[in-house]
Amino acid sequence: MKKIPDYVKNMAITAVILCLSFGFSLLLQYVFEVHEHITTVFVFAVFLISLLTRGYAYGILSSFAGMIAVNYAFTFPYFAFNFTVPVNVTSAIIMIVISVLTSALTTKLKLHEMMKAESEKERMRANLLRAVSHDLRTPLTTIYGASTTLLEHGETMTAEHRNNVILGIKEDSEWLVRMVENLLSITRIDSGTVKIIKTPTVLEELVDSVLLKFKKRYDAQEVMIDIPDDVVIIPMDAILIEQVIVNILENAVQHAAGMTELSLRVFTLGKQAIFEIQDNGCGIPQERMNALFTGYYKQNETVSDGQTRSAGIGLSVCATIIKAHGGDIKAENLKAGGAVFRFTLDTEDVELDEQ
Repeated sequence: MKKIPDYVKNMAITAVILCLSFGFSLLLQYVFEVHEHITTVFVFAVFLISLLTRGYAYGILSSFAGMIAVNYAFTFPYFAFNFTVPVNVTSAIIMIVISVLTSALTTKLKLHEMMKAESEKERMRANLLRAVSHDLRTPLTTIYGASTTLLEHGETMTAEHRNNVILGIKEDSEWLVRMVENLLSITRIDSGTVKIIKTPTVLEELVDSVLLKFKKRYDAQEVMIDIPDDVVIIPMDAILIEQVIVNILENAVQHAAGMTELSLRVFTLGKQAIFEIQDNGCGIPQERMNALFTGYYKQNETVSDGQTRSAGIGLSVCATIIKAHGGDIKAENLKAGGAVFRFTLDTEDVELDEQ
C-alpha cells in the first residue's frame, strides 16, 4: 500500500475540521440560537489545523477560510459578504496570529523531536562501534595466533593437532564473515540506502530455507517446527527475514547454556504472523534485557556459556530488519526456564483459484 503524501493528508485534515466547524456553527446559530460563540469555534478550528498539519500554510489558509465563513453565514446580512464590519477584521487577525504562533510552536517541537531522535541514533552508532571493536578482537587474535603457530611449528605438529588448529581458524573465519554480513545489513538499512522490497513469501518455503542454512552450520542441533497447516503468505524481504531467524537460532546455540530443546513456532493472529524461537537454556540475564537489541552491552558482563562472542550485533540486526518491515520484536524469559524471542509481520490474504 502506497504511503499517502503529506500534502494530501494535510489538505484532508484542513477540509474535515473546517467542514465540522461550519456544520457545528450552523447548528449553534440556527437550532440553539447561540450567536456569540461562532467566532470561537473557528478560532479553535484554526488552532487544531495548525497543530495537526506541517508548516504554516494550512493554518493561515484556514484562518482566511474561517473569516470568510463567519462573514458569509454568521454575520448580518446573512449569506452575503460584508467586510466593513470591524469584528470580522479583528477575528481574522486573531485567527491568523493564532495559526502562526501554533505552527511555530509545533514546528519547534517537531524539530526538537528530530534532534532527539538523531542524538539517540548517534548514541546507538557509538555503542555499535564499541561492540564491534570488542567482538572482532577475540576471533582476529585467535586467527593470528593459530596461523603464526602453523607457520612456526607446523612441521613438528601431529596431524590431529594441525587439523584442530586449522578447524579453529575456519570456524572463526566463518563467524567473522557472518558478522560482516550482519553489519552490512544493519548499516545499509539504518542509513536508508537499502529499501525493503516486500514480495509475497510462503511461510513453509521460508522455514525450509532457514532450516537448510542453519543445518549447514549446526548439523547436530535439532529444531522443532510448529507452523500452520494452511498456506500462509507474508509480504517480506525473504533473505533478510531468513537472516533474522538464523541469527536468533544461532544465538540460542551459542549462548543458551544447558539447552536441550530449540523450537521455531509460527502462528497467525488476525492479520499478523507471530514468530517464536524458544529454548530451554539458562535464560537471559535481567540486566541485559533493556539493551538486548541495541547492539551493545558492557564488556564486563559475561555471557551464559562463558564465550566472549557477543550476541548483541546479531540481535541488533534482527531488530533493525523487523522494524524496517513494520513489525515488532521482543524477548523474555520463561518461567519454566529458557527464553523466547518473538517478532511479528503482517500477513497477506490468500485467494485460491477454483478449478
